[in-house]
Amino acid sequence: MDVKTFLQEVKNNKISIEKNTKDILDEAERLNKKQNFFNTICKDFALKQAGFIEKNRKGKVAGLPITVKDCICVKGVESRAGSRILKGYKPTFNATVVQRLVDEGAIIIGKTSQDEFGFGSFSTNTDNIPKNPYDEARSCGGSSGGAGGFSAVTQYTHVALAESTGGSIVNPASFCGVVGFCPTYGVISRYGLIDYANSLDKIGLIGKTIEDVKIVFDVIKGHDKKDATSLDKGLNKDNGTKKIGVIKESLNVDAKIKDLILKKLNESKIPYDYISLPLTERYGVACYYLIAMSEASTNLAKFCGLRYGFEKEISGDFNEYFSSVRGEGFGKEAKRRIILGTFARMAGFRDAYYLKAMKVRTRIINEYKTLFKKYDLLVSPTMPIIAPRFDEIERLTPAENYMMDVLTVGPNLAGLPHISINTGFVEKMPVGIMFIADHLNEEKLFRIGAMVEK
Repeated sequence: MDVKTFLQEVKNNKISIEKNTKDILDEAERLNKKQNFFNTICKDFALKQAGFIEKNRKGKVAGLPITVKDCICVKGVESRAGSRILKGYKPTFNATVVQRLVDEGAIIIGKTSQDEFGFGSFSTNTDNIPKNPYDEARSCGGSSGGAGGFSAVTQYTHVALAESTGGSIVNPASFCGVVGFCPTYGVISRYGLIDYANSLDKIGLIGKTIEDVKIVFDVIKGHDKKDATSLDKGLNKDNGTKKIGVIKESLNVDAKIKDLILKKLNESKIPYDYISLPLTERYGVACYYLIAMSEASTNLAKFCGLRYGFEKEISGDFNEYFSSVRGEGFGKEAKRRIILGTFARMAGFRDAYYLKAMKVRTRIINEYKTLFKKYDLLVSPTMPIIAPRFDEIERLTPAENYMMDVLTVGPNLAGLPHISINTGFVEKMPVGIMFIADHLNEEKLFRIGAMVEK
């Protein structure tokens, strides 16, 4: 059942909120034993919420089950961003997006599994690896892998809160065959998000359909005085779509993926040209990882075993204790990114790496802006491959792993809204098509996305 119908049935007292919540929780527990979609299932918490909503049925999303990516804070529920170093951390507050949903009657049923702090493209950099619903030997994608996997397989009405830094929403949406939506930077509040890279992080949504995602987006969007990066302005009106640009560099992928993308575009009957993003294609990945790792190394400095989560018996001086806790608490990929990010910010290297990457980022934004003067939307495959097997992932070098983000880092660097929609299957695995719009043109994305769905 789609979200719109579900909410109408709730309003008309045709659905028992308590029973529906219990049923989806039972399903979540059953699936989790086999596919690891959740780090935490909030059974008592959710049933208590359901009992309250059952009585009054008030709110724009009354009774709607919502899952929350583990890096988004939920009051009183362990929120560890997929990392051992935050094990046991239970926030004393809700993230703004969670609070807005709860205030409108939504029911939080669990925290979904992810790569540690969002560090990865396959949700394998964690102790709870989700398995693809189409083939359990394959990845759900990352870092919002649990959100993508559960959204694809659940029999019940549901929408997932997710988060993206360099493609972590649209990547799992593509690999799991669902809709992944990432907004303009600043449209959705980041207050209560356990950060990876502040200038890149965005909270978004994963669901079964465009309409499902849009209904929840309309509840959580908007200015938040608690977030200094939150935009105090509305979205642009949708003035139609005259022409789209297909990013030709993005079509250097498997021929079957390319054919699916072009077939879907031809079916939509929207005129398109082949366009080029040479700067983004050449420097996007390097620029993204320099900036993201630099910001991550700064953000993770606060996790020292004294204020949050994982701790040990205090011994030695601060540096010894600090190093011991971080050595045990962080995984291999987190350590790699801390080291690389710290190096890029060091005296003598900051100008050569971090500041240069920031200048390239500005040029990448301008490259997109130039194209948006002529084209309403830009299009590419979401990912260059179908969901890989876990044994294939193990053979990748770190550099090969990072290159998996080649199609998704561009819009994230530029803070542009983008959406991934399933466009078919290759070797029985889903393939996503990604639409990118200019800043604040989410309404145009939703309309085109709905056309593609049909």
